[in-house]
Amino acid sequence: MNIKTRIAVNVLNDGGIISIPTDTIQGLSCLPRFDDSLQKLVDLKKRSVEKGLILLASDPAYFQDYVEDISLLTQLTSTIKDPITYLLKASDTAPKILLGGHDTIAIRLTTNPLIMDLCKYTQSALVSTSANISGLKAAKTTLELRIYFKNQLDYIIAPNKAENSPSSIINLQTGERLR
Repeated sequence: MNIKTRIAVNVLNDGGIISIPTDTIQGLSCLPRFDDSLQKLVDLKKRSVEKGLILLASDPAYFQDYVEDISLLTQLTSTIKDPITYLLKASDTAPKILLGGHDTIAIRLTTNPLIMDLCKYTQSALVSTSANISGLKAAKTTLELRIYFKNQLDYIIAPNKAENSPSSIINLQTGERLR
């Protein structure tokens, strides 16, 4: 594990908020087991709690505690060219702030090497949301991250230069494609 990943893992395990390049755009992340971190993430973005947040993971097993029907996790697929966010019925124990007032939870399986390492070494899915203030464009540089969030992020792994599109969104229970 490289030093940047090691620092990110330590910050996440201590309840911190980090910014990382994901398989789609630069994101803000924390671990879903820290209620204070979840609230801080929403506050940093000036985002309505009604919007909910997504979970990213490298293995469907990391989603088990957050979905009602774990058998649906076997249907998850991950592709680099077309990331897909799935909506599944949330478990009763999933943090409400992740759900955004809905009964579903958004999850995305990814093969992004950084996220794979973060999941492996934290033994957790990652909460993720775009690295921006609600209503503004996602940050594409470290300077933009600092302008948006000042010194409120606990750690930053610089954005990569790739221009990626947001993921497709599919309700896994109904098959409905929402984006």
